[in-house]
Amino acid sequence: MGIHTVEKIGGTSMSRFGEVMKNVIIGSRKDNELYNRIFVVSAYSGITNLLLEDKKTGAPGVYGYVSSDNPNWEQALDKVRAKMLEYNRSFEDIGLDVKEANDFINDRLDGIADSLRDIMNLRTFGHFRPGDYLPSTREFLAAVGEAHSAFNSAKILQANGVNARFVDLSGWKSTESLTLDQAILAGFRDIDLAAELPIVTGYVKFDTGIMKKFDRGYSEITFSKIAVLTGASEGIIHKEFHLSTGDPKLMGLENVEVIGNTNFDIADQLSDMGMEAIHSKAAKEMEAKDIPIRVKNAFDPAHPGTLISRDYISPNPRVEMICGRNDIIALEMHDPEMVGESGYDYRLGKHLADYGVNYIAKTTNANTITHFVPEKTKQLSECVESIRQAFPNADVRTFKLGIVSVIGTNMRIPGFLARAASALYNAGINVIGLDQTPRQVNIQFMVDRDDFEKSQKVLHCEFVEKNHKGK
Repeated sequence: MGIHTVEKIGGTSMSRFGEVMKNVIIGSRKDNELYNRIFVVSAYSGITNLLLEDKKTGAPGVYGYVSSDNPNWEQALDKVRAKMLEYNRSFEDIGLDVKEANDFINDRLDGIADSLRDIMNLRTFGHFRPGDYLPSTREFLAAVGEAHSAFNSAKILQANGVNARFVDLSGWKSTESLTLDQAILAGFRDIDLAAELPIVTGYVKFDTGIMKKFDRGYSEITFSKIAVLTGASEGIIHKEFHLSTGDPKLMGLENVEVIGNTNFDIADQLSDMGMEAIHSKAAKEMEAKDIPIRVKNAFDPAHPGTLISRDYISPNPRVEMICGRNDIIALEMHDPEMVGESGYDYRLGKHLADYGVNYIAKTTNANTITHFVPEKTKQLSECVESIRQAFPNADVRTFKLGIVSVIGTNMRIPGFLARAASALYNAGINVIGLDQTPRQVNIQFMVDRDDFEKSQKVLHCEFVEKNHKGK
């Protein structure tokens, strides 16, 4: 294993690159301390939304218009260009040569515009199906976001005395067909980590397509793959916040604590709740290679952050995080014929698998099985209809709720459930369902959506704040 680290900077932090450069990349480091680090960067905040679609609202970006054959894609691309050039201007005072940066991104966007016009013309002949070109279109649109931020960052660092190198893994105008590992290794073939600081695109072009396989979680896949292939000593993810015991905006900054230490199992539980410390698929290879991941606040550089390692278990029973999801649909199936029937659960589960429905939690009793799935799940309604047709005597219903999750590596706290239930009862909150495994690393409370935030605050107060205050 090497002595170097692989570090990822997210889009929100990248948009404040002057502070990131000061806090994370340069700081008080001497010349020789600047190196033996690899930085993987995301696109600036908002750029990927404009290129593809808004992650939260689904509002179309360039790709959204192209995929629906809407001629407004050109206006959408102009909007991307304007935002990218605006970012360029904002970095002039920290060393970016704006003309050079504008020339770089205009060349890329002009090439994309020409390609899209060709695609739109070809599709009018009727011999090309959307499935033939839309995946590739999504790929090269996504790639330009990281190429923009990585190029700018390398140039700014060079202007500030750092021997930075722009490592473009986006495959711009490359006709090579490489695997993911081959593409990354080719990009690092002649880099001297002891004397150069690689600034790497979070997007990698490879044969089967990173967007097709991982969609918008791809930059963390790149981060993980580079760490594994280069034998990093540690992976570091710089976010705009600490990994804390709860959402500071909800609990109050003064009431939350930095987790400090946890393990990969807990990182997976957080991922299921939408609180990704790291993409669940990205963490697997690092976990297998025993490469720990540190989550740090880019704007609190002196703090060590939270270390995610393979074998950590808290020596003292404690709750590490209260979080949850308020976008859950309960898919409930009640059937008196279910009891004692071998394979019933399997037959039901096959419908979920056939429609690509992933569930967050599941509860069962003698004649009821309930799956808790994200509301935005594609083909959920089709799946429900398929289940109703296959089980005509069953009562199948769906309803909305929230899940509040209490997570920790060691939660063998005496009387935990009694304390939790009492705290929620005293706050007037009804628990609709409960999910817990014997491993006791994740206990989930299903509550009405109107009680979602209140439930988190109540449980955080009971298991974190009271302990902190010695009550």
